[in-house]
Amino acid sequence: MQLAKQLAIFLDNRPGTLARITAEFAMHKVNILVISISDSVDHCVLRVVVDDTDKAIHLLEEHGVLVVEREVILIEGGARPGELARMAAKLAANRINIEYTYGAVAPGAKKGLLAMRTSDNKRTIKLLNR
Repeated sequence: MQLAKQLAIFLDNRPGTLARITAEFAMHKVNILVISISDSVDHCVLRVVVDDTDKAIHLLEEHGVLVVEREVILIEGGARPGELARMAAKLAANRINIEYTYGAVAPGAKKGLLAMRTSDNKRTIKLLNR
C-alpha cells in the first residue's frame, strides 16, 4: 500500500481522443498503471496513475490538455470476496470517507490493484495496514 500521484485529465468525449493520449504516453515511454474514465455528454475525465507523473504532465500541458494532480492510495490486495467490504467498514468506523475508487482483478488472479482516494489518505494507510 502506497501513496501515488493520480492525474485527472479532462478530454473531449470523441472517438480517437483516448487513442491520441495513450499513443503520446507510449511514444514517450510513460506506462499506465491504473486507469478509469467517467463520461458526460461532451467531455470525460480520464484518471490515471502512471510510472512517470512529471513526464506525463509535461506531455499533456504541451498539448494544451487540462490536467489536475491528486494523491491516491494504491492498494495491491487479495482477490477474495469481502476485501473491499472489510476496508470500507474499517474506514467508515473511523469516519473516513471513500471519495472514489477504481481498480481491477483479472479472472483467476490472486491479487488486484485498487486506486482509492479518501478524506484522509495517510490515516487510511495506517488503519488498513493494521
